[in-house]
Amino acid sequence: MLIDKIINRESGIVLYGITPPKKGTSREKIEEISSRQIQRLQPLKIDGLILYDIQDEKSRTQEERPFPFMETLDSFYYSKEYLRSLPIAKVIYRSVGKYSESELSKFLVDAPANDTLTVFVGASSKSQAVTLSINDAYKLKARTSSDLLLGGVTIPERHQSKGDEHIRVFNKISHGCTFFVSQGVYDVNASKDFLSEYYYYGQEHNIPLAPIVFTLTPCGSLKTLQFMKWLGISIPKWLENELIQSNDILQKSVDISEQNWRDLKSFADEKGIPIGCSIESVAIRKVEVDASIELLQRITQ
Repeated sequence: MLIDKIINRESGIVLYGITPPKKGTSREKIEEISSRQIQRLQPLKIDGLILYDIQDEKSRTQEERPFPFMETLDSFYYSKEYLRSLPIAKVIYRSVGKYSESELSKFLVDAPANDTLTVFVGASSKSQAVTLSINDAYKLKARTSSDLLLGGVTIPERHQSKGDEHIRVFNKISHGCTFFVSQGVYDVNASKDFLSEYYYYGQEHNIPLAPIVFTLTPCGSLKTLQFMKWLGISIPKWLENELIQSNDILQKSVDISEQNWRDLKSFADEKGIPIGCSIESVAIRKVEVDASIELLQRITQ
């Protein structure tokens, strides 16, 4: 079980990430979408399913969003109502800034701790207006005495500019986070830099390491590439050139993502750092979703 693997700080956790259908979708259409997702995911060797909680990140950057922001169904509601027949753990994201104390508290109390985990996500920028701060959310989690396993977000690329991503992670561990999920990874060296600092700081201060789950996402078009960069995914220039000049950008990105994962896994295994991966498609085009499934199968075979 995913919960046991996290508690035991095991390496090799494999997750798959999806975004719920957009708000306002008819029940009939939602049932069609969820049925297709269940059919796609049931045969896969995954430990759990991430359900994202999308927030509008327009305050994070002045650049125009390549794809319009569309509010989605609540991830816990979608999981509970439409994905019950998928017999794997669900990792429910919570962008805590858009919830009131009572709303977040109700989720923490209602979600079954035997097969549900949660990841708290803070504001996308300091200027974003929030109802609840990430620190307030941690305090609320403690007050409710919820048994839900709590995870956090990490951004390895941020380590290159600020040099303190490992400190952020250990700070979140002190607030109860037991695992971490990264944003999409294309800059493998930035991830190695972060892992190195994470490992040696843990050694120096005798702090056990929580599993780090690296997110891998295929890129099937120049527009998807633009969107990934808008989301803040760091793509080295040489790698961006390789993708743009490739005869098949989608297959090239799958090959690169698999190679990045094997590189990170080898690096982490040498030091005994528990890492895993989560596969997703940031685009809803069938070819890109299919490529994410191919990537997952290549990694788990």
